[in-house]
Amino acid sequence: MGFTDEEIAYIRSQPLARIATVADDGQPDVVPVGFEFDGKHFYIGGFDPAKARRTKNVRAGNTKVALVIDDLASTQPWSPRYLRVYGTADLVERGTRFGRIPVMKITPLVSWSINLAGQALRDGNRTPHKTVHGTGDE
Repeated sequence: MGFTDEEIAYIRSQPLARIATVADDGQPDVVPVGFEFDGKHFYIGGFDPAKARRTKNVRAGNTKVALVIDDLASTQPWSPRYLRVYGTADLVERGTRFGRIPVMKITPLVSWSINLAGQALRDGNRTPHKTVHGTGDE
């Protein structure tokens, strides 16, 4: 399965995400990042991604990652929404506005989304929509 049309529209409407990786000593690290989305994978680069802690963590073999895209559709009434992804990361060469550089390619395994329509939190059920994307071997 893949992302729903509503999830894809939300992903493409957002300029910022948060990526979490884990270091060899078990220390989690989360950082805000820009991203690209090709309909199946997320790509995270940056100005000098080879020096980024997230890249070092993946290069060290810690390939499990979590990605969150979230925002507030409104504060009055309170209307949070998000898409959360658990997946695996690989380092791949990709052309970017900074040239051809190694970037993180995230393959989603499981995702959850909630309230992407941006309704008031009090207006009904807020059970996340869960999608199992695959094994990462595709």
